Amino acid sequence: MIILGAAGRDFHNFNMLYRGNGEFRVVAFTATQIPDIDDRRYPAELAGPRYPEGIPIHPEDNLEALILEHGVDVVVFSYSDVSHEHVMHLAARANAAGADFLLPGESTALRSTRPVVSVTAVRTGAGKSQTARKIRQIAAAAGTRVAAIRHPMPYGNLLMQRLQRFATFDDLDAADVTIEEREEYEPYIRDGAVVFAGADYEAILRAAEAEADLIIWDGGNNDTPFIVPDVDICVVDPHRVGHELHYWPGEANVRRASAIIINKVDTADPEATTALRATIAQVNPTASITEAASAVRVDEPSLITGKRVLVVEDGPTTTHGEMAYGAGLVAAQKYGAAEIVDPRPYARGSIVDVFAKFGHLERILPAMGYGESQRADLRETIHAAGPDIDIVVIGTPSELARVLDLEVPSVQVYYDLAEQAGPSLEELLAPLIDAASG
Repeated sequence: MIILGAAGRDFHNFNMLYRGNGEFRVVAFTATQIPDIDDRRYPAELAGPRYPEGIPIHPEDNLEALILEHGVDVVVFSYSDVSHEHVMHLAARANAAGADFLLPGESTALRSTRPVVSVTAVRTGAGKSQTARKIRQIAAAAGTRVAAIRHPMPYGNLLMQRLQRFATFDDLDAADVTIEEREEYEPYIRDGAVVFAGADYEAILRAAEAEADLIIWDGGNNDTPFIVPDVDICVVDPHRVGHELHYWPGEANVRRASAIIINKVDTADPEATTALRATIAQVNPTASITEAASAVRVDEPSLITGKRVLVVEDGPTTTHGEMAYGAGLVAAQKYGAAEIVDPRPYARGSIVDVFAKFGHLERILPAMGYGESQRADLRETIHAAGPDIDIVVIGTPSELARVLDLEVPSVQVYYDLAEQAGPSLEELLAPLIDAASG
């Protein structure tokens, strides 16, 4: 068996389905989407006694060769935020090489002893994290102890990342997390919350249950929940109408959700929102629908007004999430920037390759920082633009100026979920908060 992944769902599927299963033997993981994670091993300490040498991780490009070399019978697809066509191309490759192709579902989900609300999406960048943060605020204000469990991003030392608990910025620094991880963890910490993550979600869930009355599953990309939810919220994006039926497993999320949030209606064409409502009515007519705005704000708008700005946006949202802009560009336009400076002439190192791969990026710089080298390239790119700009507008959830120690002026953009129509989050959460307090 081979498990196709991207350092997250693949490890979880292995832990849940195959780690102690004597009927199967996993000969390899493959890796894609995330730079520099192939040619590692899933360590023996996590893989279990049946794998004393651990399990090698190879590039996905080697799939056919691995099937042939090891006589593989089954290929298990285990990552997210890809088109249905992408999934089926991999299925065709596996079948043509002689292996079956498997898409695991609910069998991989853990069950909690606490009430659980999950937040998933149709695509990455739809607004899951701002939704999850508001859920935590509502529950905490009601006196409920809350723990957020974040979708895995174990890009470093997997053994050290088995179970991670972050409550302070010092915790993030000690763990040497990537920019992509900071984008998800920092907003919780700024809000005084605790977030769990890592590679072994059985251990992670039990640790969270020990100090919380309510669990929030904060999904990554557009993955399905790792924990069976009592309230299942899916966020959809009217800027990407049609994706809800063409991406895996986003379509599964929109079909299974008990509540659907159409986010960003404040910046979307009203016809797009109407089209999404029609699709939801067709594929999941029992789900409640809430319309919400993703309200952007900065502490000092005058730093943007009339200025030449370089906009830095969330990396995953604007690369494999296929968005050409994010909160940074919205804020720059809202507060009257005189010019949005094209970042491409200033690209350095690996950032050059990012622009070459993602040709839709013309006005924004994606905050790529999966490792020390890529963070250095990002910092150098921003500094190269320094003489030609007045301010860097940072639209990432992470306070990038501090992380990169930027030597050019910058302003941080914040964004929050604001319900506008349909059931509020308070109404959706009321039964769970009652159960948690009982």
